[in-house]
Amino acid sequence: MIHLPFRFHSATDSQPQSVPQEALLSPVTKTGKKQQRINWVLGALSIGWAGLLIGCSSSTTVSTLGDWTKRSAFEGVGRSGASSFVINNIAYLGTGLDASNQRLQDFWAYDPAKNAWTQKANYGGVARYSGVGFAVGNKGYIGTGINVNSDKLKDFWSYDPTTNIWTKVSDFGGTARYGSLAFGIGNKGYVATGNDGNYLKDMWAFDPTANAWTKVASYGGEKRIGGIAFVIDGKAYAGTGNNNGIAQRDWYVYDPATDVWTQKLDFLTDQAVQRSYAVGFAINGKGYVTLGDNVSVWQYNPADDTWSQLGSFEGSPRQNAVGFAIGNKGYVTTGSSSGTSRFDDLWDFDPAVEQVIN
Repeated sequence: MIHLPFRFHSATDSQPQSVPQEALLSPVTKTGKKQQRINWVLGALSIGWAGLLIGCSSSTTVSTLGDWTKRSAFEGVGRSGASSFVINNIAYLGTGLDASNQRLQDFWAYDPAKNAWTQKANYGGVARYSGVGFAVGNKGYIGTGINVNSDKLKDFWSYDPTTNIWTKVSDFGGTARYGSLAFGIGNKGYVATGNDGNYLKDMWAFDPTANAWTKVASYGGEKRIGGIAFVIDGKAYAGTGNNNGIAQRDWYVYDPATDVWTQKLDFLTDQAVQRSYAVGFAINGKGYVTLGDNVSVWQYNPADDTWSQLGSFEGSPRQNAVGFAIGNKGYVTTGSSSGTSRFDDLWDFDPAVEQVIN
């Protein structure tokens, strides 16, 4: 077995012309004014030795960290632009857009312990896609998006899994929109960015106890749609997406205790990590970003502000999929590609297991 590590631990400030730059960009660190340190020595040696060994053998096995396993397919119709949240180790998913561009209202629960889907009560609002979802406490929330008439929406509904009942809550505090990012931290949910006819960067916090929205600090980077966010240790990390068709590679962390966004290490200029309508989730203190029509998988470590490339997603490239984490694994399902293609496959991701490529 030959190991071609994506994470190089030896560094210098220069690189030989014979080593392709795209092979040397992971991980990177930020020092001073966001200088990018390119790690190449061990990478060049690994690539060189791999080339020698491959030349000596007709059957070569390559392994990288991060393994994908196909699970029971989503039992609803294939779709894109669905919304989801996780409560008590159960994922809930619904709404979206099917292959005939019908807006959807059905709602499903996935139990990874049983690897099984169960249909639940339809979403309480009108059928829609490109809305957002988040969980606060033991309830989930879904709102915004686009309806059957292509109107932008701002209504929000809460779901109680113990009663299987949807209840309307206060309308979103900002303008009606789609393509936003959302997350829950502590006793509040947050919705940021999106498009209401113009690209946006404002952010609003929802307090379920008060049933009220409050405007908080706007997203730290540029306006955008199709961004992602995940939460680690009570802070939200967000980025990706596009602004007027231009891919955004900035990366920010939000601290709700101070209501401040702080810029972290960018996604560089590597096209492999610039994407829109990707998925993101957090596992054991690290974040993961994949898809957005690109199967590469990137791990973000907030402890040292670095990005590392892992084994690629093993399903089809897609956008507008749903991603979530339960326990030690991440999950990806649904999504679209090539205009009318809609997916219903479900994959789980274990970052601690090697992906073996024969």
